[in-house]
Formats: sequence, C-alpha cells, structure tokens
Amino acid sequence: MTEETTHFGRKQVPIAEKAARVAGVFHSVANRYDVMNDVMSLGSHRLMKQFAIQLTAARPGDKVMDLAGGTGDLTEKLSKIVGSTGQVTLCDINYSMLSRGRDRLLDNGISGNVDYLQANAECLPFSTDYFDVVTMAFGLRNVTRKETALLEILRVLKPGGRLVVLEFSKAINPGIDAAYKTFSRLWPRIGQALTGDYDSYQYLIESIEMHPDQETLKTLFNNAGFVDCHYHNLLNGIAAIHIGNKADRA
Repeated sequence: MTEETTHFGRKQVPIAEKAARVAGVFHSVANRYDVMNDVMSLGSHRLMKQFAIQLTAARPGDKVMDLAGGTGDLTEKLSKIVGSTGQVTLCDINYSMLSRGRDRLLDNGISGNVDYLQANAECLPFSTDYFDVVTMAFGLRNVTRKETALLEILRVLKPGGRLVVLEFSKAINPGIDAAYKTFSRLWPRIGQALTGDYDSYQYLIESIEMHPDQETLKTLFNNAGFVDCHYHNLLNGIAAIHIGNKADRA
C-alpha cells in the first residue's frame, strides 16, 4: 500500500511527518522570527497585519483566536480591541513560537485577557460556536491538511463569526512577480547571516511557492462552508487577506 504524502517545500514527505518537520523549522527560527519578518518584508508585514485586524471587525467583549499566532503580533493588538470583557487565545502548534509570543506579550504589559494554547489547527480543543473571530497570519501554508483546518475553524466560530487569513499569495504583474522572486532568493543567505540557519528559510521560500493562489484558496473557503468569501490583494498579490464568514442560523 502506497503511503500518502504531502509537500514540505518542494519535497514530498509522508503526511505523518510534515507537522514534525515544520515544527523543526519554527523551533529553529523562533528567537529571531520578528527580526527576520522585518528584513524579509522590508517592514511591510506590520501594515498588512494592521489591515487584517481592521477587517476582523472585532469589538469589545469578543472572543478571538489568533491561530498559528506565533510571536503574538495580532494577539497584542486584538487584546486591546476586545478589552477586559473579551478574550484572545494565542494558539500555535509550535511550543518555541508560543513561548516566544507569551514572553513578548508579558514584556509589553499584555495580560489578563490573553491565554495561550499549544494545539493543531486541524483538531481544535474548543466547543462548537465558541469564537467570534479567528485570525491566521502567515500560518495556513504550513498546515498539513488545509481543508481539515478550515472545517475546524468553521466549527469553532459562532454563527456570523469571521475568519481572516493573511498569507503569501501570487503576484498579479509578471514583472513584480519576477522581482519578488529574485528578492526572496536572498532570504536563506540573510537567514544564515542573522540566525545561522539557511535551510529553514529555504523551506519558507518553497512553502510560499507551493501555497494555493488567491482563487484556489477562495474555493477552499467556499468548499469548507464559509459564506461571503472574498480577498484583498496586497503588494500586487504578493500577499492577500482572505475573509470567510460562518452563516447566521436561520
């Protein structure tokens, strides 16, 4: 019987191995993750995340999950929006990233309405209809079974709740696409210089290349059962913010 495989960057690996391999990448980069984000995006990731937060339409008192939330960029801002009557759960499958996020948020005075959970996006330990909003920034491409994760997110959202996913995508203009790919090929060397890790950043480039384009990901949202699905291209489509909503009960 042939073992089922999936992509890890450009490589094909057994499905059972992908999560561990991705974990190894993020264990390696956790301590320098924020610095490398600034370098690789020339600081633009901060503006993209702010726009994604605006698109959540989160309000005071909401329950929000920042899924694959890493070092907590979105969690920090969302905690201020939902206030003392709300709650933000910073959730990540990777302990090193989650620990880095917790330490960073505590150092910045964020506590009280934030909790931390190590969990897999494909099997979320929450009851149905629990969250008002789920966010995911630059994490979906690392999930082994994206369709399964989307179904789980839909399940834990309340009727009328919203999923906002910020992720690398496909540039629309061929010239911009070529320039971006040339720039991104520098990332492993920069990673080597700043963190001593070449291979992890080579994987990150490959994971971006293998991630579905805008229309394909929109179709995955629709197939999972989200409604009013749409996306906003950023930087000519180098990144995109996808939005899907859980239908209100009749």
